[in-house]
Amino acid sequence: MPHVDLELHLLMEAIYAKYSHDFRDYSGSSQKRRVLYALQQLGCDTISTLQSKVLHDPTAFQKLLDILTIPFSEMFRDPNYFLALRQHVMPVLRTYPSLKVWIAGCSTGEEVYSMAILLREEGLLERTMVYATDINPASLDKARQGIFSLAGVQAFTANYQASGGTAAFSDYYTAAYNAVKFDRTLIDNITFADHSLATDHVFSEMHLVCCRNVLIYFKRNLQDRALGLFHESLCHRGFLGLGSKESLDFSSFADRFDPVVKSERLFRKR
Repeated sequence: MPHVDLELHLLMEAIYAKYSHDFRDYSGSSQKRRVLYALQQLGCDTISTLQSKVLHDPTAFQKLLDILTIPFSEMFRDPNYFLALRQHVMPVLRTYPSLKVWIAGCSTGEEVYSMAILLREEGLLERTMVYATDINPASLDKARQGIFSLAGVQAFTANYQASGGTAAFSDYYTAAYNAVKFDRTLIDNITFADHSLATDHVFSEMHLVCCRNVLIYFKRNLQDRALGLFHESLCHRGFLGLGSKESLDFSSFADRFDPVVKSERLFRKR
């Protein structure tokens, strides 16, 4: 397909101009793969045709947004990360009278409910305000509902147990019609909000910021912008958690954080 890179560039500029969603500094290879998949799903022969369609049809744009933004996710993904949170971060957070946590790029909510369960088991949920943000309103709606496929529960349960879970995982949900619905009290203190790491500003005085498996889709300058938001958002000696393939190495913020458990991508603001 000739001119793909140029058409891709023009598509992202058009999306930004029309919808204010900024994908211009997202990683090219991943973005290209997702857009080519979107061509099939939306019945378009070229990226230029797709551009025209999404500019004139907001429903088509939402479908494209879903393809561009929804990553693979599961509850307690990378259980050793949550175990490290439990062992090294929660004891420090317990010393504060109240807490703020920001889960950036929360997608459809698997990490939000995982964090809520962890905070409840550590006795911290009732005094914690959690901000769960994403750029996709459809993902946020799904996250608010807390309904997930029953097919994923076996993997969720194994992850939960490996992460140091102290209860029966089934205590947190009810099952019906091939789906599970999580306890609504888990999200009493959670605010779901539309937020773009590419264009929006900070949430202030956070004790913990988690942004996992999001930065891998960004080019270096957008990674640095996001890390700058996290650094500015965190209180003195606040914690930052990244995804398993993400790092502060070679970023502009490498010398502004200390590793807590480097293998699990847990850091602390200097």
